[in-house]
Amino acid sequence: MAVSKAPSILEALKEIKKGKLIPVYYLFGEDAYNLSYTLKSIQENVLPLLSSDFDKETFYGDNVTINQVLDLASTFPFGSGKKLIVVKEAERIKDKKPLKDYSLAPTDFAILVFIHNGTITNLKSEPFKTLLDQKFLFEAKELKGGHLNNWLINYCESKGKSLSEENAQVLVDMVGENRNLLEMQIEKLITHEGNKKNITIEAIQQVSSSLKQNTIFDLQNAVGVKDRSKALKFAYNLLDNGAEPVFIVAMLTRYFTAVSKISELRSKKTTDATAARIIGVHHFFYPGYVKARSLFSDKELIEVFRALLKADVSIKTTSLGGKEIITILIAEILQ
Repeated sequence: MAVSKAPSILEALKEIKKGKLIPVYYLFGEDAYNLSYTLKSIQENVLPLLSSDFDKETFYGDNVTINQVLDLASTFPFGSGKKLIVVKEAERIKDKKPLKDYSLAPTDFAILVFIHNGTITNLKSEPFKTLLDQKFLFEAKELKGGHLNNWLINYCESKGKSLSEENAQVLVDMVGENRNLLEMQIEKLITHEGNKKNITIEAIQQVSSSLKQNTIFDLQNAVGVKDRSKALKFAYNLLDNGAEPVFIVAMLTRYFTAVSKISELRSKKTTDATAARIIGVHHFFYPGYVKARSLFSDKELIEVFRALLKADVSIKTTSLGGKEIITILIAEILQ
C-alpha cells in the first residue's frame, strides 16, 4: 500500500549534503526557512555540475505552464554537464498533472526543483501520488516548541555563540516562530556582542531597544502595571513592525494565565526560581508577574480573560482592523 504521508524535507537535505542528487524535487510545506535553505543546498551542489550559465533557469508559477517547464527539462543542456531548473511558487501552476508522466521517466541530465508554499491537501491526487511513490516529494513542517528552541541553540553554536534554552524561549516569544526572522535577530545579537561567547537576556533586551522596536514583554509589563498609555504605544509599535493581532492576544492570554497562578505559588512559599519555571517564564521577568498579580484582583482577572476571548473571536469573525481590536482589548483590560 502506498504511503499517504510525505517524508520530511530533512531527509532530502541529508542526502543532498552527501552530494546524492535526484532528478526531481517537489518541496512543499509551511516552513519557508527550510524550503529556502534546501533550495540553496541543491543549488550549491548542482552549480559545479553545470558547464554553461545557460543551463540554469528560474521560473515562477504564475508565469509558466508545467508543459513549458517539462519541455525545457527534456531539452539537452548547452554544455556537457547538468541543467538546473527551479520553479518557485509552484502552488500557482494550475494544471500539474503532466508532471506525473515526467516523474516516471525523468531525464538524466536535468535537476528539476519545485518550491510549493503551503500544504497539499490531497497527496493521493496526481501528480503528488506518483511524486510520492517515486520519492521526489518532501514536506517542510514548521518547528515548534522544544524543537525550535534546539534549532536556535544549535544555530548559535554554529556561529560560536552560546544560548541557553531559557533565553532561546525568550527570543521565540519576542520574535515569533518564523525562522527567517529568528535568524536575523540572532545575527544582530552576534554583531552586537562581538567577542562575548554567551548571548544574555540583557543583550537581547539591548538589541531590541537599539532597534527602537518594542517587544511583547514591553507590552506585558505596561499592561501588568496598568499603564494604558504605554500599553497602547507598545502595542501599536508591535503591530507596525509586523506582529499579528492573534499573536498579541495569544501572548497576553499566556501572560495572564501565568499571573493568575502567582497567589497559589506564593501561598505555598515556592521560591521565585521554581515559581518562574512552573509558570513557564524567564526568572528575569518573574518579579513583574508578581507585581501584576498584586494589582489585578480575582474579579479583574475574570474580566481580563473575557476581554481576551472577545478579542480572539473578533479577529476570527469580524472585519475590524488589528489596531482597533487591540485598542478595544487594552481598554477593556485596563478599564
